[in-house]
Parts: sequence; structure tokens; C-alpha cells
Amino acid sequence: MGLVQQAQEAKDISILVVDDTKENLTVIGHLLRPLYHVRVANSGARALEIAFAQPQPDLILLDVMMPEIDGYEVLRRLRADPSTHDIPVIFVTAMDADEDEEHGLLLGAVDYLTKPVKPALLLARVKTQLELKAARDFLANQNAYLDAEVHRRMAENDLIKDFALHAMATLAEKRDNETGNHLHRTKAYVEALMEVLKEHPRFEQELRDPETRRRIGKAAPLHDIGKVGIPDAILLKPGKLTPDEFEIMKTHAAIGAQTIQEAIMSVQRAQAELGETEPATLRALDFLEISKQIAGGHHEKWNGCGYPLGLVGDAIPLPARLMAIADVFDALMSKRHYKRAFSFEDTVNLIREGRGEHFDPDILDAFVLIKDKFLEIAMRYADLPNIGDQP
Repeated sequence: MGLVQQAQEAKDISILVVDDTKENLTVIGHLLRPLYHVRVANSGARALEIAFAQPQPDLILLDVMMPEIDGYEVLRRLRADPSTHDIPVIFVTAMDADEDEEHGLLLGAVDYLTKPVKPALLLARVKTQLELKAARDFLANQNAYLDAEVHRRMAENDLIKDFALHAMATLAEKRDNETGNHLHRTKAYVEALMEVLKEHPRFEQELRDPETRRRIGKAAPLHDIGKVGIPDAILLKPGKLTPDEFEIMKTHAAIGAQTIQEAIMSVQRAQAELGETEPATLRALDFLEISKQIAGGHHEKWNGCGYPLGLVGDAIPLPARLMAIADVFDALMSKRHYKRAFSFEDTVNLIREGRGEHFDPDILDAFVLIKDKFLEIAMRYADLPNIGDQP
């Protein structure tokens, strides 16, 4: 860096000199002006006005003994405000007792000079504190940049993962080529139910955390990922399945759960190789566990007559119980190659009949409460003219 550039950068540095004695302002200003941009204040009140205004000083030389607002009080107010908290302050005072210096440093002063000031000492202390401030500012800017970069890359990774997850879910659904926006609808149904149930006494412990609700919503589209293991002859059969074919169709829940369990084990092996527990890894495991619960449990029934495990009541994971209503509602409202679409009224009535049998009673009650929201979602993501077709 050339001398001219260094001199110019030094002149861009602003120093506020505060003293109620004009002679002291003149002496200190005379020493600093060849090197820095100097502003002066002859009272504590004026010093605070300048410090809080823009552009703020890079450093303050502050007298202690001043009328009305002394230097100690000025420093207290500077340190109490976030906008001025980090401006370095050097006390310049005739008070030279050790306890005076200690008191000033405890309040947050970075240095303490006694009057009459020695020019070389003053310039050296000012230069040191400005260099320290420049280093702190540089590190703060670097940290801010690194923090922003980390967030940018995390957002980018989340976007890639979201695309990958959606692609996986879509791959499964595309094999049953009449489901259309089924993924979007069921995800929105589940999110709508959680919004109602997050303050319900039975569910608030699991659903009050927004991050948990977000993971359940993101996992919902993976509920039928096990369909990739079902033969086309069964999955796409235009008529009613035979009992044997239906038993094969039912295996998609177990296939989905097993597929995601293998992913969980893969993440756990990677975690063991790293030898530490990373927050990102824990988040991935939580998400995969929720996905497994939904894929494996969305055909379980409250009374134990569902599949693949015949779980009863609260033994069915909550994400699966939420998906059960979302999936059945969408299936009833949608036209398939093997069935007509039911009307909205018939769909609601049929689901109501499943209270305490197929569905968790409290989740069913929440569904009834927001059934019009379900219809709005169905219309928003409709595969016209399939959704809600009349017989």
C-alpha cells in the first residue's frame, strides 16, 4: 500500500474529542488533525449527539470531569446502546489515581491517559486502538460473510434435498398415473390438521414445535414410496383386485418403511464413521424417522384392523394418523382407474363414520372442524375434472 493511500485512509478515520476546556480541545485536535478527521464536543450532551449521529466516530477521546454529564455517564450511555456499544473510548483526564483508572476500565474504556497528554503517547495509543478496532471489524465482517455463506449453502442443500425427495415421491406416484396432484394435496391436508391440533392437549407436545411440523409436512409426500415395489399388473389393474392381489398391494406400506429404514441405517453408518454427532445428521435422522412412520403406518387403523402391523390407538405414530385421514379423503374425492370420485358431502360423511374405528377421534374432530379448508385445498390442486366429480 502506498504512502498516499495510507494517508488518505487515515484521514477517512473519524475521531471525536470530548473536553469542556477549549485549550485541551485545541491541543489534542492539533496533534490528531494531520492524521485523522477530528470532530470536537465541549460537553457530554454534545458528545452523545455526535456519537449517535451518522457517520459515527471510529474512536472517542473522552474527558471525565465535565459539568452536568460527566465522562463516566457518557460512557455508560454509549455502552448501553447497541449502535454505539462497540465504539472504543479512551479516557483522557487529570484524574490519575489507580482507582479512577480502574473505574474507567470497568465501565468499558479501552485505555486511560492522564493530562497533560504526551503527544507521542497519545498518538501511539490512538493508533493501537484504531488498529484493534479495524481487526475486530474485519473479523466481524468475515464472520458475517461466513455466516451468510453457510446459510446460503444450507438453503441450497435444502433445496436440492427437497427436489430429490419430491422426485422420489413423484416416481412412486407416477406409476399410478391418475394420482396427479395427490402429493401436493395430502401434504397440505396434513399441514392444515397440524395447524389446528398444535394446541390440542393430546398433541401439543409433539406439534407445538414449528420445525417438527415442517418435517412432518415435508415427509408426507413419501407416504406411498413403497409403491415402487408393487407390480404394474396389480398397481394399474383397472378392475377390483382379487384377495391375493390386495394382499400384495398392502405390502407397499412395509416396503416403504423398509426402504426408509435402509436410508436411516446408511446415515447412522456415516455418522459412526465421522465419530461425532452433527446437528445436520440428527435433523436428517429425525426426518427419515418421521418419513418411515408415515410410509409404514398410514394404513393402520385406530381399532387395530389396519396394516401392516395392526397397531392400535396411540401405538400408531401421530404422523401416520394424520396422513390416514389426508390419504383417505383424497382417495375418496379423486377419480381412479378403478373407482369414481365421491362428492365432497359423501366423502365427509364416509370419513365421519370412521371416527374411533379407522381414525383417531380427536384428529377426526379436527378434520370436521376444517373440512371446508380441505375442500379449498382439493380445489386449489385439482386434477380437473377428477376431484369431486359427481356420480
